[in-house]
Amino acid sequence: MDRRSEILTTAGHLFRERGYHATSMRDIAASLELRGSSLYAHIDSKEEVLWEIVNRAADAFLAHAEAVEARALAPRERLRALIAGHLQVIVQELPRATVFFHEWKFLSPERRAQVTECRDRYEGFFRRAVEAGVASGDFATEDPKLAALFILSALNWTYQWFREGGELALEALTERYTSLVLNALGGCP
Repeated sequence: MDRRSEILTTAGHLFRERGYHATSMRDIAASLELRGSSLYAHIDSKEEVLWEIVNRAADAFLAHAEAVEARALAPRERLRALIAGHLQVIVQELPRATVFFHEWKFLSPERRAQVTECRDRYEGFFRRAVEAGVASGDFATEDPKLAALFILSALNWTYQWFREGGELALEALTERYTSLVLNALGGCP
């Protein structure tokens, strides 16, 4: 792992544990056994670190969703794949995902707007899957946008309690979430 990646990984863990505002550049440097001046040779600012962490998490979520949409799956399978990809990113990128969900609001207004645009784009993958399911008769919901937000809200909270080696493995969690979501959407089984 190169030094910049080490910095981002360490910062992601610290931001997750302490929060963005409670973590200083000095804290990040100390965790890496670096001097502050050495840290600034790799990173310009704490906001730049936050931006890169948030951006990498967003890219991971989008990459999974784009791959699912490219597969031209039936609506139920498409939604199942979106749920699986979302949970996989949370589990594999837990510190980054946590920072993405919580700390992005501390970015500059311009960068917050970019994150909001990215989140809206990502939500669109779920909304389109639900809309396709409504059109095919697979789902019975009056408001696909609200249904997509409901699904994402449930999925996004997973980072709060999911732990590797815990009661539920990722595969079992994915199946249970998918079952709950598909039942909530109604329509033909």
